[in-house]
Parts: sequence; structure tokens; C-alpha cells
Amino acid sequence: MSSQPPERHFPAAEFERRMARLHGIMRAHRLDAVLLTSPPNVRYATGFDSQFWESPTRPWFVLVPLDGAPIAIIPDIGVPEMARTWVTDIRGWPAPVPEDDGISLLAAAIEGIARRFGRVGAELGREMALRMPVIDFLALRDRLRGVEIVDGAPAIWEARMVKTEAEIACIRHICGIASDAYEALPAKLAIGMSEREAARRLRVDIAERGADATPFLPAISGPGGVPQIVCGPSDRTLVEGDILFFDTGSTFNGYFCDFDRNYAVGRVSDGAKRAQEAVWQATEAGIAAAVPGATTDGVWQAMASVLAAAGSIGNNVGRLGHGLGLQLTEPPSNRPGDGTVLQEGMVLTIEPGMEYEPGRMVVHEENVAITPGRPELLTKRAPRELPVIR
Repeated sequence: MSSQPPERHFPAAEFERRMARLHGIMRAHRLDAVLLTSPPNVRYATGFDSQFWESPTRPWFVLVPLDGAPIAIIPDIGVPEMARTWVTDIRGWPAPVPEDDGISLLAAAIEGIARRFGRVGAELGREMALRMPVIDFLALRDRLRGVEIVDGAPAIWEARMVKTEAEIACIRHICGIASDAYEALPAKLAIGMSEREAARRLRVDIAERGADATPFLPAISGPGGVPQIVCGPSDRTLVEGDILFFDTGSTFNGYFCDFDRNYAVGRVSDGAKRAQEAVWQATEAGIAAAVPGATTDGVWQAMASVLAAAGSIGNNVGRLGHGLGLQLTEPPSNRPGDGTVLQEGMVLTIEPGMEYEPGRMVVHEENVAITPGRPELLTKRAPRELPVIR
């Protein structure tokens, strides 16, 4: 399914389109600027990528004014690479300087932008996190005069939830890589192998097929189903009658896939087979419901009704899918009360889960892009019957 990889280096026009969308949203939210500090948000606005995010020593700041291009206020060590992006206004300091780690430079940048609303949005809310010391954030807030720092998360997510075609191309590509690896996996595994070894073989195959990284790869097995889907692998060995569950969040050019697959280890119970059929049908219903103008509540209801009719006693996931992009999980959530109206360009996971007996759960997941008609399936659809490991 995977094909030639899309271009990794987005042209300036790609970021100009993103910023034009963000500027319109900022105006509606009455923000003079947004302050970005976390890796996905910085990458979204600038294209800057670095493995140095693994070091927590230095903060990095990108300020997006309402009517201008981003301003990068970053440690000197990152200036040469930032200069390779479309950003031209780059202000550096010789970090780390704990007594003033870029705060003076950042305050000056904020004070230098045009003021219309007297408000700057920061990563304070839903599914956001500041990547700077809280004490420095408080100091910045206190030194600004006539500028209020408010929650910018609603504006940032409103922009990021709708992907450009270049973003969707990256997600489509990594979904193809992982789909092919999942399909080839049963021939690489055997009864008696450990979860850990099975996960290692899948991880290696995904890498060899062209993924940049696989930060997320739970592997869980259990008799007829699994009790949870977020931890593992362990040293447990696969035995006849198990369901082996994999979920992968692998990346290409910063963009994630996030979908799972289930495998029968030898012969599995009739209950497991019924649960497999139910979640497969629920996935079909969720995909069909994910059209422009529908809501995340409606997508949830389409899946939940199928699961309820099949006798589900619940699941411990808390929702039936979510947004996907530069992060493994993004807003919105497919759950009652979320209320997000689906728009063309959004990317969602469709993720029904069913506990059919206490401690025995089967979960399916596919990735789709919202298009004018039926959504585009970015993953290769899971087989209706469980692939078998012998």
C-alpha cells in the first residue's frame, strides 16, 4: 500500500497558507499573537525539527503576530537550523542562562507587536502544555504591561484540526507503511514467542519500510481478548487461544499514524470471534458517519449503537476515536458532548472497543481523512476475520 514518500521539506507557501488560516482564527478569538513553545506547535508554524527537544534544559519560543510571519526566539544552538526554514526573524540568546533564559527577548518581542486587543494566546488549555519553566512564564506575565496572556489553545486547535493536503499526504504515507507491516506480521511470529519479541519484529519492519520513528507501540495479549490497550509489551509468551493486540503510532516527517490490529493465536473462542465481528461492523458504521457536517457525537453514536446491540459491557478507553496529526492524539474526541462539527481536511481515528466479558476486550482502529463524500480511508482496512499466528 505504501508508495513513494511525499516531499519532506514543505515550501514557504505551505506555511503561508497555515498562517493565513491561523490569523483569521486569531482575529475571531481577539488575539494579537499566539505564543508557541511545544514541539508540535513550533513545527506546525515553522517547519523546524530537532532531536534536541529531548533535552529539557533550554526553552524555545515562537511568536505568531496577528498580521505577520512567525518570530523565532530561540537558543543560539538552534539558530542555524531555524535559518533553513521559512522563518526570517530569528532572535537568539546563549542558552542556558537560567537567570534570564530568553524571557527579556520574548517580552521585547511581545511588546513590539501591534496591539488591537491586548491579548496574547498561550498553550494553557485543552491538550496543550507549556514547554518552559512555570516560574519563567509567571515572570513573563508579570513584566508585560497592557498585555494579557490568555488561553490560546482553542485558536491553535481550531487551526491545526483542519489539515492541508501536504499534511494529509504525510499521514497517508505513514499509514501505508504501517498497514503493510501489519499485513506481513503473522508470518514473522509464532506461538511461544514473547510479546516483547513480537513488538521488536514489528518495529524493525516498520522502520525498514521507511518510517522515521515508532514512539508508540503497545503489544498486549490475553486469552480471548485484552484487559487494556496502552501498556506493554511484556515478557508474556503467546499461547493458543490468545488475542494479540498491537497499536502503532509511527511517524513520517513528524506526522503520526495511529491504528491497531488484532491477531488470533491459534484457535480463539467463539466469544472472541463475535466481538471481532461486532467491532469490525462498528468500525464500518463509524467510517460511514464521518462526513462533513456530522458531529463527533454522531460518529460516536454510530459505533456505540452497533456495540450495544452486540452485547458490549463497556470498555475502558473513554471515547471511540480522536484527531490525528503532528501528535498521536489530538482534538476532537469521538464522544458524547464533544460537539465538534466535522470539516473537510480533518483526520480522525475511528476506534470502537468492546468488552464482551470482564477483562476481555477487542478494539479496532482505522484512520480517515474527511472529504466531501465518504471519508478517505488512509489505512488498509483490517480483515474481517482475525489473521492467525500459528
